[in-house]
Order: sequence, then C-alpha cells, then structure tokens
Amino acid sequence: MFKGKEYIYEVYKEKSFSKAAQNLYISQPALSASIKKIENRLGCCIFDRSSNPVQLTEAGTEYVKSIEKIMDIENRFENYLSNLNQLKTGRLSIGANNVFASFILPAIITRFTNKYPSIKVNLVEANSTHLEEQLFSGALDFVIDNYPLNEQTYEKHLFCRESLILAVPQEFASNSLAQEYQLTIDDIRQGTHLNPATKPVPLSLFTHDPFIFLRAGNDTRMRTDKIFQEHGITPKIILELDQLATAYNVSCYGMAITIISDTLAQKASDPSNMLYYKIDSTHTFRNVYFYNKQNKYITKAMEEFIKIAQHTDSKH
Repeated sequence: MFKGKEYIYEVYKEKSFSKAAQNLYISQPALSASIKKIENRLGCCIFDRSSNPVQLTEAGTEYVKSIEKIMDIENRFENYLSNLNQLKTGRLSIGANNVFASFILPAIITRFTNKYPSIKVNLVEANSTHLEEQLFSGALDFVIDNYPLNEQTYEKHLFCRESLILAVPQEFASNSLAQEYQLTIDDIRQGTHLNPATKPVPLSLFTHDPFIFLRAGNDTRMRTDKIFQEHGITPKIILELDQLATAYNVSCYGMAITIISDTLAQKASDPSNMLYYKIDSTHTFRNVYFYNKQNKYITKAMEEFIKIAQHTDSKH
C-alpha cells in the first residue's frame, strides 16, 4: 500500500510535480505515471491536479499522515541501529556459577561498563544445568563455565586454564607429614603449583582425614572422584555441597579438607589458616570458556565483551 511513498511525499513537499521530479532525478512523465499507478492501486486520488500549486485530496491528506508515521518509525529504527552498532544502546545477559559470578566477572563487567556505559548488563547466577537451559533458550547471551558443553550446540571462547589443588586446614596433623609439599596462598597466586619442579603431594597422607566434596554432577566432583580413584583412595566424605566457594569457606573454618580451583584460591579473601598442595593427576587441569549458542546472531556488544574478557587476566 505504501510502495512508492517517497514519490508521493516529495510532490506533497514541493507542491509541484516538476520540482519533485528534479529532486528525485527522474523525468516528470515518469513521476506522474508512478503516482498514477499508486492512485489506481489505492482506488482514490492523492492529489488534486486542478489546483495550482498541487494540493492533497482528503484521502491524500490521510495518506501523507500515514507516510509520516511510517517515516518516523523508520527514522527511529535507523537511529536505534546506529546506536546499537556504536554501542550506545543494547543489553547483554551473562550466566555464571557462584565462583565466576563472585570472583571473575565483576572485573570484566566493570571494564566493559566503563567503556560502554549505555549497555545494560544482566548477570544471572545459577548452577551449570540451569545456565545451559537458559543459554539454549536464548535468555542468556553467554555462559562462563568450566563444565564442557556440547560443541555442536555451543560455540566456545577460551577464557583461561585452571588447575585443581588440595586445600587443607593448617591445624590438621597430617600437614606435619607433608611439609616438603606445602604451598602458601602466595605460592598459589604466583603459580608455583604449576611449576613442573613443584612436587605433588601423596594423597595417601590424608587418607584418614575428613573431606568436603561437591555433589554429584558437578565437574569438580567428577574430577575429584577420578583423582582419588587413580590413587586408589576412598576419601572420608563428611559433607557434600553445591558450590565450590561454600566448600572452601567451610574448609577454612577447619571442618575438613577440600579440593578447589586455583582460580578461587587466587581470587578469594586470604585465609591465613590454610595450606595448599599440588595434586598429581591430569584431571586437575581444565579450561574455562565463554559459551554462546551456535548460529545465534553475535551483536557488537557480545563481540566487545569477549574481547575485553580475553584481555582480562583471570589470575590477577
């Protein structure tokens, strides 16, 4: 119905077919013919050609009002697209578990919002299963996780590599048997546990000690189970929790030993009563990725967020 509206509007503005034709860089007969086609399609006249200058008919007046509304919508959408491409508007939804939401994402989000203050960032904290459901549904743009997602469904962007370490309350007597393997929080923050020359502790030294594990289904739990199976040890599990940070906090109160990521140890507040040990197992190493759904339209905001994230050192 509004195809060719720019011809109608130009004649309306100029009140002249000849001037409108000049502005549109077409001949006057061609313009007249185009407008006549539009009028035939509508079944009414837009212009009263008997008047000089050319005037709108009653139907023409309503048509022009409608054109102006359409043009206003088009202009607003063009401005929106321009702002979107220049990151002057938009939103970003990111999902993470407790550790990443508390200790990793705040620095990245702060850098991003400082650079692009008009982008609204939404952070959702949940477990891996719930996060994947929201990522699949499109409710989330990104999920950061150390749990491997299906690469046929999700595209991944490497953020960092992390390692699992043993965290033991200082008052545990077994520490006295493991003195040559002990590491401090400063050692972990400096990456001493990643040095090939650093000796891994024999887990058998802690056979009789109580442990805090994460519940089944968690990546850390699956890796921890494999580590103890490798060493032929059945740990004495006295508590199972959902969150790595919670397990670490409880361990810091002296209840039990736990296995945590070096990412958490390096970012959490400094517990003065904990000792750390390198673990001998390939299952201690894992990658942390930002995931987005395959074939999802990648906005400029998403591109910029990943760039900033990958230039933010998670270990410092």
